[in-house]
Amino acid sequence: MNSSPNLDQLTAEQLRTLAAQLLTQVDVMGKKIHRDQTIIEQLTHEIAWYKRHKFAKRSEQLSPDQGSLLDDLLDTDIAAIEAELKAVNPPVAPAEPRQQPKRTPLPAQFPRTVIRHEPENTQCACGCQLQRIGEDISEKLDYTPGAFTVEQHVRGKWACRQCETLIQAPVPAQVIDKGIPTAGLLAHVMVAKFADHLPLYRQEKIFGRAGLAIARSTLAQWVGQTGVQLQPLVDALREAVLGQRVIHADETPVQMLTPGEKKTHRAYVWAYSTTPFADLKAVVYDFSPSRAGEHARNFLGQWNGKLVCDDFAGYKASFEQGITEIGCMAHARRKFFDLHAANKSQLAEQALHAMGSLYEIERQARDMSDEERWRIRQEKASPILDTLHDWILAQRDLVPNGSATAKALDYSLKRWQALTRYVEDGAVPIDNNQVENQIRPWALGRSNWLFAGSLRSGKRAAAIMSLIQSARMNGHDPYAYLKDVLTRLPTQRASEVGQLLPHQWAPA
Repeated sequence: MNSSPNLDQLTAEQLRTLAAQLLTQVDVMGKKIHRDQTIIEQLTHEIAWYKRHKFAKRSEQLSPDQGSLLDDLLDTDIAAIEAELKAVNPPVAPAEPRQQPKRTPLPAQFPRTVIRHEPENTQCACGCQLQRIGEDISEKLDYTPGAFTVEQHVRGKWACRQCETLIQAPVPAQVIDKGIPTAGLLAHVMVAKFADHLPLYRQEKIFGRAGLAIARSTLAQWVGQTGVQLQPLVDALREAVLGQRVIHADETPVQMLTPGEKKTHRAYVWAYSTTPFADLKAVVYDFSPSRAGEHARNFLGQWNGKLVCDDFAGYKASFEQGITEIGCMAHARRKFFDLHAANKSQLAEQALHAMGSLYEIERQARDMSDEERWRIRQEKASPILDTLHDWILAQRDLVPNGSATAKALDYSLKRWQALTRYVEDGAVPIDNNQVENQIRPWALGRSNWLFAGSLRSGKRAAAIMSLIQSARMNGHDPYAYLKDVLTRLPTQRASEVGQLLPHQWAPA
């Protein structure tokens, strides 16, 4: 800490400079305090609102499964908000002691792994040799696929008989301080919920069959606190994806229930993925309460690369701000495929043959460099596209307006420029299938989730699934990845958090 200057020895000019510096510091601190107070007030209001809807009597009738899901989500949201409040406003003095609920001992039949923690140096500062006078034992519940085990942490107490110095090895840093779950158990709960689509009330029953009573409210608290801890990784993953000059975008509906209301309404999950040709393999999901285009603009921010997407109008404003639109040939092909499947249209069959030739060129160029892919597209795909465009224009004059055939032709004609931009850049894919494959886990999970309980729970699910799906894209087992990340995260420097991203991760 810098010592205070002797004001009596400062000149008038030095005093004025010092006063200006102090006023600047006061202004900066005042703004920080105001910002922190605003966040604290917002989060305090939000957590009070959640608790009121959780514990107050409600007249709405929900099925038992829906009630269980909503309780899980509220518990998770409350735990996440409390963790954020603690980070914004850490306690400066120990709170008044209060009676803690008594924790049920972990079942004695579970195998135990004893992990001993002893000081590196047992020599007292006064020169005497410390004597071991006892130990503290704490237990954490671990999980490896198929089996529960218990980690028994034994921390020896060492004391100096002469000066009464007492030392112990420090408590290992954990994602959840003073909790029973290890990183392995937390990873299992997260993967089961967000990758295997098992709601917490089902996991509670599964644990119960193994002889372990863990309330779903406890599981919800673990999920909420873990989600807060993982958020910096998701933010870094988003920056990595937006560092690409070509990305995919797509969206899918998910039902969202507002606590206190009987009905759900349609929310949306947006997926932003790197291309199959990029070295970076990653996807980031963004949960929003609607399909409004502003959500895509907010996510993309100042990014102005090439966006591969379908014909959704919500992206149009982004294209007006400098983003280049890349059309999806698979969507255009699908219009003709549906037409052919409905009435065996010969016109549709001819279009499908031409588009099939374009995809055959893409199969040949799949493993080429961007430069080589551009060359083969210019040589082989461009003539096919020119011929196909002339043919579509000629056929459009022959079919009546409003017919299914006219709609299929018009879809391609309206978007022809966007559909054919891929031949100008070897790094651009022909269609949007990459991100459609990455958004599939949400479609698979909808039947199990039933709904998202709140905007916060939806955003948390999107964040955690971004890490899980990106780990899969990089060939990692999601459980092994999350277990290692949750083990290292508490001691990882903020500047080195990128090392834990799926595309850079290596087991410790």
